[in-house]
Amino acid sequence: MAGNSLQEFREQLTLAYLSDVIDIEDFVYLYQTNQSREIFPYWKFDKFDFESWDDTECHKELRFRKSDIPKLLNCLGIPDKIICCQRTSCSGLEGLCILLKRLAYPCRYTDMVSRFGRNPTEICLIFNRMLSIVFNAHHHRLESFEQPFLSPENLGRYADSIHAHGAPLQNCFGFIDGTVRRITRPNQNQRTMYNGYKRDHAMKFQSVVVPDGLIANLSGPYEGKRHDSTMLYQSGLLPLLEQHAFYNGVPLSLYGDPAYPLGIHLQGPFKDRQPTPEMELFNKAMSSVRVSVEWMFGSICNYFAFIDMKKQQKINLSAVGKFYTVSALLQNAHTCLYGNIVAHFFELSPPTLEHYFS
Repeated sequence: MAGNSLQEFREQLTLAYLSDVIDIEDFVYLYQTNQSREIFPYWKFDKFDFESWDDTECHKELRFRKSDIPKLLNCLGIPDKIICCQRTSCSGLEGLCILLKRLAYPCRYTDMVSRFGRNPTEICLIFNRMLSIVFNAHHHRLESFEQPFLSPENLGRYADSIHAHGAPLQNCFGFIDGTVRRITRPNQNQRTMYNGYKRDHAMKFQSVVVPDGLIANLSGPYEGKRHDSTMLYQSGLLPLLEQHAFYNGVPLSLYGDPAYPLGIHLQGPFKDRQPTPEMELFNKAMSSVRVSVEWMFGSICNYFAFIDMKKQQKINLSAVGKFYTVSALLQNAHTCLYGNIVAHFFELSPPTLEHYFS
């Protein structure tokens, strides 16, 4: 009895009642149950007009200055016209603004209608399409060491800066750590996604941060129960370090917490039960610079707070892994334009936006 649309279904329902196939009670129940959803009055608002936004609005709502939005649009390689799966279309500029607006702060699609003058369903489709475009085009920048800012000369410069700011190690060029991103409790695989340390369901990511404030490497998502050392081996980071982490023939290393195994390219604190005073001084000095990786995790959640709202992170319903990866890419773009606390602490300037996305 079901038709191809709600109207056809209702027509067939009426016919079934007139033909005495169903009684009046069934007819009333089915007719009232199968009603169209109330449409949000999006037509009351003006269409998207970027010129009507001032610089303060762009910076607060999109996290970027108005003059920098076209630069970001060009560097990300976003096409002039975005077409969604059901043929909804918009300009590349509007699509980028929808992406930034959604990630900047937890909000409903209906909250964005006044800014874009579109049906909330269309905004949802455009957001997901933009998320895929940016992820597919640029996620490799967080997985490969073959990036301009990760040249041997720059790795040596990073190591010199870290040592100059109090680190005993002279060959440490960055810091590695894992981060736990809480998610809504899934309907399936709850034990797999449960993180015992945080006592919550979560996904995990592994990140490498360098002194100019950039996320040099990001791998994930991983199940919430995974240990940091397991993520390290599954990420394939160690072979990359063995291939690229050298300067003038000297091997360079990352510094991590005690969860990581020690090696030529991976260092950590002393784990002795009764450390000597020299060991304690070493651990304290390295901890004072390693905290920069925690600052980086905080910056992503500060500027793109949508990823920190647990109720919006629903695996099997949303591309939760893409949310964090794209936010990390946008955080790197933000750092290239405005710097961040890590770059200021180590007194290093990040690359330009054009250089990073070259």
